[in-house]
Amino acid sequence: LGTGDLGHRDAAGLHLRGRRSDVIKRFGFRIDPLEVEQALLAHESVGEVVVLGLPDALAGAEIVAAVESESLDEAALRAVCRAALGPAKQPQRFVAFERLPRTHSGKPDRAAVRHHLLPETSDER
Repeated sequence: LGTGDLGHRDAAGLHLRGRRSDVIKRFGFRIDPLEVEQALLAHESVGEVVVLGLPDALAGAEIVAAVESESLDEAALRAVCRAALGPAKQPQRFVAFERLPRTHSGKPDRAAVRHHLLPETSDER
């Protein structure tokens, strides 16, 4: 059962550090990935989308949209984002997936997408 708590266990016991959050922090802005996902889902070529914040040394996070689409038209997706979202919420990168990884319940698996894009990292943010 995933609780969303972050921490570790050692001989002394369980040490909690806080809670996991999907909020993307970029240049001091707090961005809800669901807002970006909803904007992208408005485009007819997008089947499913997962928006993640991946590490960026300068900005704190790079906004990456993993898009399930047979033909990724990045220019059209950027236009959709410009029309629906403020400048701070624009994805820096789009990655095409024929089919996004799924959880057992059939929903897009954010952790698997993150692992695909950053295979050397753990599930922690």
